Amino acid sequence: MAKTRTFVLRNKNGKETGIFSGSQPRQAALKAANRSKGTKSKPVEIRMRERGTKKVHIFKGWKALVSAPKNKPSWMPAKINKPNVKKAGVENLKKL
Repeated sequence: MAKTRTFVLRNKNGKETGIFSGSQPRQAALKAANRSKGTKSKPVEIRMRERGTKKVHIFKGWKALVSAPKNKPSWMPAKINKPNVKKAGVENLKKL
């Protein structure tokens, strides 16, 4: 079983705002993309820094409104948000 890692959402200025967890950086970025206002034509930049490291994973993310699966539970609405991310690169933070 994969160990859960914690990632912090950063903006370009270096301000860290949200905390997301996942076994991989992409999994945490998908959670952040689901809360974003990005669209496929205008994706938002998602910068995730793993706690305890100096690596910043950079993604382009958006969410789309799609039909729910046919085998959905009764409480699920007919349309749901589906997050998407594409890796744009990795950046190393410089030592202060």
